[in-house]
Parts: sequence; C-alpha cells; structure tokens
Amino acid sequence: MSTKRFEGSDNYVATRDLTLAVNAAVTLQRPLLIKGEPGTGKTMLAEEVAAALGLPLFQWHIKSTTKAQQGLYEYDAVSRLRDSQLGDPKVEDIAHYIVKGVLWQAFECETPCVVLIDEVDKADIEFPNDLLRELDRMEFHVYETRQTVRARHRPLVFITSNNEKELPDAFLRRCFFHYIKFPDKETMGKIVDVHFPDLKKDLLREALEVFFDLREVPGLKKKPSTSELLDWLKLLLAEDIPPEALRAKDQKAAIPPLHGALLKNEQDVHLFERLIFMERQRR
Repeated sequence: MSTKRFEGSDNYVATRDLTLAVNAAVTLQRPLLIKGEPGTGKTMLAEEVAAALGLPLFQWHIKSTTKAQQGLYEYDAVSRLRDSQLGDPKVEDIAHYIVKGVLWQAFECETPCVVLIDEVDKADIEFPNDLLRELDRMEFHVYETRQTVRARHRPLVFITSNNEKELPDAFLRRCFFHYIKFPDKETMGKIVDVHFPDLKKDLLREALEVFFDLREVPGLKKKPSTSELLDWLKLLLAEDIPPEALRAKDQKAAIPPLHGALLKNEQDVHLFERLIFMERQRR
C-alpha cells in the first residue's frame, strides 16, 4: 500500500476526522466502512483518495440483485453452450468463459489500488458475510479452473452504506468505521467554494441560511443534501437569482425559489407549503 497520506484534495473538502479515518484504514490494512446521509460524498471519497494517492480505482456498485460471487468471477455457461453448438474449439478450455469480477481485477493489479464497494446495504443480508474470507485473506478459489487467485498487493477497500439495513457483526469487526457527519455551515461553505469559486459571498450566505433552515423543518421525509444544495446553487446562478430574492424577514413564511432542487418528493413539498400557510395565518 502507498506510504503517502491522504490530506484531502482540490476537489474534495475532507474534515480532520475523515482524513484520520482514511489513513487509519491504510495503516491497519482494513476495509474502511463509510456511512452517512445520501449526498455527503461517500462514493466520491474513494475516487478522490485514489486520485490523490495516484492509485488505480476499481468500482463495484451494488444493486439489490448483486451476489458476492459476482465481485470475484462469473462462469458464462450460456456462451459456452452456444459455442459448443457452433462447434467452436475454444469450448475445450473453460477458462475462456470465466468473467473476472472487480475484486479479481484489483487482486491482479500490478500496483496497489483502491477498491470501492458502493452501497453494500442494498444487497441481500448475506452479501457482506459472503465476502469475509476474501477480504480477510485477499485470495479466493476458482472452482472451474482449480486455481487460487491471490492479491499481488492488498488494496485499500472503501465500503459505503446508506444504513438501509444492519450489517452483520462479523463483517463490522473486520472494518474500520467512520460516519461522515453532515457538514456545518463553515465546512459547507468550503465545499461550495470548490464547485463555485466565483460565487458572491452574499448569495452564498443567504443560500446557506435557506438551506440549513429547510433542513430543520420537522417531519421532512428527505432532508436536502449537499448534492441538492449544489444543484440549487447552479440553478440560482443560471437564472441570475439575486440574494434579495432569498432574503426574507422570516424564511418560515416564504418558499425558496426553485425549491424543486431541494425538496424531492410531494409529501415534503406539501408539508413545507402547509407550514408556510400556518405561519402566515398566525400573522
């Protein structure tokens, strides 16, 4: 593994706690399990660490139907049957029909690398347990070809979770864990500055006030995240919305312009509109 330390990057604002977690995972040679609200940069972290440390990145994005075996390899029996019917001589060598998964590709990498296992909690509950041995020993057996694949270098493994389901204790014991807290206003300002370096300070100040006030609305099904704030700011700039349009004596009595970038379901929009109506009725 690279001896370089991760200290953040030009494209990613990392808190001190987060950089410590990344470097601890490197030192311990354990997978780094990252949790946090959607939109807090969990996936982007692996990409930026790989870029900052100059390491290749292998990404495995998990779906509800994903099986652990797919990360190792898959045997394409359908193609072999078709080639057999066509009389193709390569059917004699089963290795032609072994499709390498992300972990196999990472294990074969000539240099240390970064592996992202993204949204592990989407898969079946057995998925994490099925990877325990491979992530521990950094090797696996290919039964069809009777070969053992061993990692040339132990990769730095990032595993992200949105907390949709609990992960097994045995799996958690093998990881270094970090929860990305939602950024405070100061950190969020730095994040915005990375994406919009020329944004006027007064617009940023008013936008952050509206954004954080909106996140405090009780009962929201989905609080707006960092990515939604960035989308909203992009729209405000595109539509040339002035800071005054965001500034109200009481934000609770005004709905922000282009709020569809911040509120992503009808229940939250209706809730926000009802709260505004109630606030106006009180006056």
